[in-house]
Amino acid sequence: MVCEAYCQQCDGPVCIKCILGNHKGRDGVDLSNIVANKKEEIEKDTAEIETVIIPKCQKSENEAKVRASNCIARFEELEQEMEKHRILWHKEVDTIFNKLCSLIKSMRDDNMNALETHQTNLKFLIPDMKKTVEQNKDMLSNDRFSEVINYKSKIIVFRNIHADIHFEIQSLNANTVHGSEHKIKLKEYVASLTQTHSNRTDLFATESFDRVIATIPTKVESLLRVVCLGAEKAWVSGKDTTIKCVDIQGSVQDSVKTTFMERPTDITLTRQGDLIYNDYKNRTLNIVRHGRTEVLITTQEDWKPRGLCSTRSGNILKGKFKLLLSENTNGDICASDPNANIVTVLDKLGRVRFRYDGTPARMKEAFYPSQTVTYSMNQIIVADYNNGCLHILDENGQFLRCVYTCELNSPYGLSVDSEGRLWVGLCYSRAVKVIQYMKEPCKCFVWALDYDHIPP
Repeated sequence: MVCEAYCQQCDGPVCIKCILGNHKGRDGVDLSNIVANKKEEIEKDTAEIETVIIPKCQKSENEAKVRASNCIARFEELEQEMEKHRILWHKEVDTIFNKLCSLIKSMRDDNMNALETHQTNLKFLIPDMKKTVEQNKDMLSNDRFSEVINYKSKIIVFRNIHADIHFEIQSLNANTVHGSEHKIKLKEYVASLTQTHSNRTDLFATESFDRVIATIPTKVESLLRVVCLGAEKAWVSGKDTTIKCVDIQGSVQDSVKTTFMERPTDITLTRQGDLIYNDYKNRTLNIVRHGRTEVLITTQEDWKPRGLCSTRSGNILKGKFKLLLSENTNGDICASDPNANIVTVLDKLGRVRFRYDGTPARMKEAFYPSQTVTYSMNQIIVADYNNGCLHILDENGQFLRCVYTCELNSPYGLSVDSEGRLWVGLCYSRAVKVIQYMKEPCKCFVWALDYDHIPP
């Protein structure tokens, strides 16, 4: 029979016979209404699935594909970065053992030279002693009175000859605490590889530890150069003909007026702390000793000095054109060229090691490098005038991070004091900001290479 009704209690269609039979007394409704309602529900479900849920899932699927691709790329970058550090760490370990090899060779050469010298001495002394014995016996047997009277004993000389030479061959002392420390010692040279622990789990944290220690007003027009003197003072210069020495409280401690009517194009300090500034027009480098200014160098006619750098060996580097120079602790020379928007790093032989153009930092404005400084672990810090920040690189040119949270407006001059703080000269505000840019020393779960003592 045809089902014409719908039993709500059983939730199913029924025929007339069923309504009069087993389903008698139960609520029934017209089946056509139920069908109409179900069709309406189906249409709504279909529309939602087709227009909302499927596009949402497709979008989520595409986003998951992109995230998966980005995840793979990021971990590939992480692995590449790890391999770079693996090479660097291996180089450090190789440096330790190369030094040990050099020490062993030096010790061996010293000992062998001493033995060979001793052998040579004995080689000539033994025949001399045998000859003396023969002469003495002949003298005694022949009873030559005059020779006996004039006899000069050599016994003291022969007694003082060392029949043997003693020296101690140093042992290589190595100590290993599994999973904690490796230590090796040869004479005064000690090197260790130590693991220290920390409860920190945010190894990939990006929190900035940069903070402004002080803001020093200088009243120097277009502040362009900053050179630290110890931990509390710095020489500063700009478009003025006066170079000032200010302390961290902002007080002027000293001042030097240039011997010409132009501003100094650069300033630096000798290892003794004497101020050097250049006269671009007259091609001279001038030094200030005990308050008196003297001409230190006059350059050739085709060489007008710009950038200055006092090296650790006591030499003065002079840059042509607009180059700004600094020396890294590993002996590399960093040349900042604002005209070409690039920093070039050269090794001791003048070969280009790498160039940095600011691209890895992904800044909004074009990279405009001014002064550079170097500090801990051979890091290179570059002032970026256009973007109001400092770029920090490792010694191989790998971009590490930027200092951009300290409101650095047009940074140009840059120096580092004896406590590792950065003194940043802000060109137009005429102020110097002293910045603590390194994290406070903290124990991380890393291996650390340590050279306890390296003999000269």
